[in-house]
Amino acid sequence: MITRDIDAFSRHVRTLAHDFGPPVARAAFLVAPDGFRLAAQSATDNRYMASHAAFDAARASQEHRALHRALSDVIPTICFPGDPDAPDALFPNNVFATAANGRYIVGRMRHPVRQREAQREDIRAFFAGVLDYAEIDLSLQPHVCELTGALVIDRARGIGWCGLSERCDEDGARAMHEAFGLRATLLFDLAPGEYHTNVVLAVLAGRAALVCPRGFADERVVEAIATAYAPHAIVLSDAEHAGFAGNAIALSHDVAWMSEGAGNTLSPATRAALTQAGFTLRTVPMAAIEAAGGSLRCCVGEVF
Repeated sequence: MITRDIDAFSRHVRTLAHDFGPPVARAAFLVAPDGFRLAAQSATDNRYMASHAAFDAARASQEHRALHRALSDVIPTICFPGDPDAPDALFPNNVFATAANGRYIVGRMRHPVRQREAQREDIRAFFAGVLDYAEIDLSLQPHVCELTGALVIDRARGIGWCGLSERCDEDGARAMHEAFGLRATLLFDLAPGEYHTNVVLAVLAGRAALVCPRGFADERVVEAIATAYAPHAIVLSDAEHAGFAGNAIALSHDVAWMSEGAGNTLSPATRAALTQAGFTLRTVPMAAIEAAGGSLRCCVGEVF
């Protein structure tokens, strides 16, 4: 099922067991922030990006190395070199993703500055040659589909939450739904000014969700998410939203990750709700990286 019908989607989701696949990845991959600077094309539809003056390449590199070390404590994590001609390459989850049945997917990026990332032969060779994953290359079809930026996936039940914006259209969403082999995907419009779903929604290990209501054009989508993940649907405040608390990820069954800045915005109620859902919170300083308009989850590619 792939639909805009919220009621039909919600009814179908209630029938789905947590048996689609592993709820968390078995490894992670990063791309170093080499050439870190403001990408003017990306800035045209990413309101979270800072001005040129706020970019600090040396500090961003230090933060990224610290992220690599921290994630390696809980999951095998590799890091590919960056590309000085691709300033957004440190956000690889928009370009490369994997499915649990031995496939890797290459996305179709909106901006030419990001389209060149999809041609990385070393990353393709890692998935195809080292992991022996079959390739699904969406990068050459015409419909924009920025993978797990636009599409937040519940890997336990095979559910997709796909926000439409300049970074993903309906045809691109359908291509992703089929590439990931999902059971059900809900299509909805993001609020004006939002570019990626994973900034306003995180599904943690298939059993909890962090959701930023103002990121959605239709409040009924927020209600559907809250119902799907009750009693562990955690609604974030505007301050938590602005601080990137929605850009979180679980890479194990008991740890939720977000940036240090995001963690600092969390209310006591949000922290308690994460604990009740069975998660310890870990944070990494990412203020320099966040100048580029993304946060911790954007930096992490998952290997299923």
